[in-house]
Amino acid sequence: MNRSVTIEDVIAKASEYLKKQKNLDLIMDAYEFAKEKHEGQFRKSKDPYIQHPLEVAYMLAEIQSSPITIAAGLLHDVLEDTDVTKEELTKKFGTDVVTIVDGVTKIGQLKYLTKEKTLARTHQKILLAMAKDIRVVLVKLLDRVHNMRTLEFQTPEKQVKIAQETMDLYAPLAHRLGMYRIKAELEDTAFRYLHPEEYKALTEQITKQRAVREEDIGKMEHRIEELLKTNNITSYEIKGRIKNIYSVYKKMTQKDLEFDEIYDLMALRILVPSIETCYLVLGLVHGLWTPLPRRFKDYIATPKPNLYQSLHTTIVGLGGKIYEIQIRTFEMDEIAEFGVAAHWAYKEDNKNYTPEKEQMEISAKLKWYKELLSYVEMNDEDSDPLDKIKEDIFSANVYVFTPRGDVLDFPTGATPLDFAYRIHTEVGNTTVGAIVNNRIVPLTYKLKTGDVVEIKTSKNFNGPSEAWVKIVKTSHARHKIISILNKRKRDELIEKGKEEYEKACKAENINFKLDDKLVSQYFSKYGVNTLDDFYYEVGKGNISAKSSLNKISGKVEKFDEQTLIKQLTEAFETRKSKKTSNEWGIIVPGLDKAQVKLANCCHPVYNDNIVGFVSKGHGIVVHRLECNNAKNIEKDRFIEVIWDDEAQKRPYETMISVLSFDRRNIVAEMINLMNSYAIQLLGISSNVNKDGDLLTKIRFTVANTQVLNNVIANVYKISDVYNIDRVIK
Repeated sequence: MNRSVTIEDVIAKASEYLKKQKNLDLIMDAYEFAKEKHEGQFRKSKDPYIQHPLEVAYMLAEIQSSPITIAAGLLHDVLEDTDVTKEELTKKFGTDVVTIVDGVTKIGQLKYLTKEKTLARTHQKILLAMAKDIRVVLVKLLDRVHNMRTLEFQTPEKQVKIAQETMDLYAPLAHRLGMYRIKAELEDTAFRYLHPEEYKALTEQITKQRAVREEDIGKMEHRIEELLKTNNITSYEIKGRIKNIYSVYKKMTQKDLEFDEIYDLMALRILVPSIETCYLVLGLVHGLWTPLPRRFKDYIATPKPNLYQSLHTTIVGLGGKIYEIQIRTFEMDEIAEFGVAAHWAYKEDNKNYTPEKEQMEISAKLKWYKELLSYVEMNDEDSDPLDKIKEDIFSANVYVFTPRGDVLDFPTGATPLDFAYRIHTEVGNTTVGAIVNNRIVPLTYKLKTGDVVEIKTSKNFNGPSEAWVKIVKTSHARHKIISILNKRKRDELIEKGKEEYEKACKAENINFKLDDKLVSQYFSKYGVNTLDDFYYEVGKGNISAKSSLNKISGKVEKFDEQTLIKQLTEAFETRKSKKTSNEWGIIVPGLDKAQVKLANCCHPVYNDNIVGFVSKGHGIVVHRLECNNAKNIEKDRFIEVIWDDEAQKRPYETMISVLSFDRRNIVAEMINLMNSYAIQLLGISSNVNKDGDLLTKIRFTVANTQVLNNVIANVYKISDVYNIDRVIK
C-alpha cells in the first residue's frame, strides 16, 4: 500500500480470514494498548511511532498469520521503547503474545557481528528464541521489511550498517523460509544503499528495456495460451516475472556477464491445478520449443529444503529468443511467494491448531530449522553461533539424499563426514567409510546435488583424527570433532599427570592419596578445583608434581609458591599480553620479536590452522597443519604459533589447482571471475593431464580464508569445473 496503513486496514485484511469477533477484538485491544504506550513518540520519518507496528501488523495479516501473531506485531516494540513491563503485558495479553514480543525485542538488541564473547552468548539466546517459535521470525522479518522501506530517514552510516545486516542475515533467512517476495524486497533495498551507483545503472537498464521485453513476453504468453487451449487445458494462469535487481547484479558479477546476456531477466510462470498437469504442460512446451541442455530442474519430485516446488526449464522460444519457464500448481505458487507463512496460514476452524503443534510441523518439514536448536546449544565460548549458522545453513546450496529419500542441504565443499555428523554425532564419530550413488568414495569426496549418501560405521572404530578437522566443511561437524579430540587429549594429559604424580610419590617415598577436597584446599586459588584438573595441569607441565607433593605433605621449605603461580599463569598471560611484531600477523607465545617466515610449500593464509617449526637460518617457518612437510618435521622442533586477531590483515599469497573438462574459454571464465574479487591475480597456467582433463593452477593473494573460500565456491560454479584443491607442494 502506498498510503499509510490504518487500524481499519489491518482489521479489514484480517477479516478476510478471521470471522470470530474475539480474534478481531484481540487485534483492536493490542492496537489501543500500543497506541497509548507509544503516544508522543515519533520515528525519524516524523510519523507517529504507532505507524510502524501498524505496517508490520498489516503485512502479518496479508500472509494470514494467527490473531496472536498480529497482536504481537502491534506490540513488538512496547517492551523496548516504553515503560511497559513483561508482567504487565502478560497480565493483559497472555504468555503467548509476550513470548513473541520478548523474542523480537531480544533480536532488536543484537549488536551485529561483534567479536565480544558476551554478545556471542546474546546471539545464542536470540537464535534459540527463533528456533523455538517461528512466529518470532515472521514478526522480526516483517519488522525489518518496514524498517528498510523507511531507511532513507537514517544517517548514511546507519543506512550502510542496517543494509549490510539485512543482506547478511535477514534476506538469507527469508530465502531459507521460502519467502521469496520478502527476500527480493530486502535484497533490492539493501543493494540500493550498499552499491548506489550499480543499483541506479541497473535500474535504468531494466526500465529502458522493459517495454521490449514485455512485448516479447506478451507474444510468448499468447502462444502458450493457444497451446494449452488446443490441448484442452482450461484452468490455468500465466504470469510474467521480472528478476529482482540484486539477483541480476549477482549473476552479472559471478558469471562476468553483460546486462544483455542475462536471458532470464524476465520469465514466464504457468500455474495449473494439479501436479499431473504440470508435467503435461512441460511435455507440451518441450514438444513445441527446444529446451537448453542442463537447464531443466524438477523441484516438484525433489522439493528444496525450504518447501519450494516447481518445474524449471529454459527454451529457445519465439524469434529464437531464450526464455525461462516455471511450471507449478496454484498452491505451490502461493508457498513460493510466502514460503512457510503460506504453508501454515491460520485457519479459525482448525480445532487442532496450537502454536506448539505448528512448531512441530515446521521442524519436521523444514529440517534445517530444527537444526538451529542444536547449533545454538553448542557450548563453544570462543565462537559466535551466528557465524556457524550463516556458514552451514544460510550458505547451503548442495542438496543430497539419505538412503530413505530425505533431502539434506550443505554448503559447497561439504563431504560425507559433514553428512554423517548431520545425521547424528555418534554416526559421525564411528564413520569408517561412505558410499555415494552405490560407489565407495573417500571421506574427502565433495558432495554434489543429487547424490545419494550412505555412511558405513563401526563400533570398534577409534574415532575422529586430527585430519578430519580439515576434511569437514560445516562448523557443526568441525565443532563435534574438535570436542572429542580435546576430550581425548585431556584424558591423555590427565593420565600422564597421574603417572607423574605417582612417580614423584615413589621417589619421595610418600604414599599420599589425593582427592577433590585436598586439591581444592591447596590449589583452588589457581583455578584448579578437582583431582582431574590437578592431573591435567601436571600433565601439561603447568604444575610440578614434585613441588605440589612437597606443599601438600608439609615440606614447605622445598616449595616455591611464586614459581607455581608463574607456572600456572605464564602461558595464559603470554597469549594475552604478547602482540605480533612481524609483518605476517603471527604470535609466537613467549617470544617477543621472533623471526617468522611463511612456508612456500603450503602458503598459509590468515585464519588457517597453522604450526611453526624452528629451522636453521630461517627462524620460525609457519606451515598449514595439513602440509606434508609439517608432518615430517621432528616433533622437538615444533613451536606453537597463532594468528593475532588484532593484527592488520595483509595480502597472503596462495595457489589453487582446478580440474575441469577441457573446453573453449573456460580459463578465460576463471580469470574474469577472479578479477571480480578484491584479490590480486599473480599468475595462471593450464595443461591437459593424462586423463584428457584440464589442470589449471591459479596463484593470487587474499586477505583471509573467508575470501579464499568464497573464491573457491564461486569457481566451482563455473560450468565443467569438478574439483578444486589448495596447492601443497
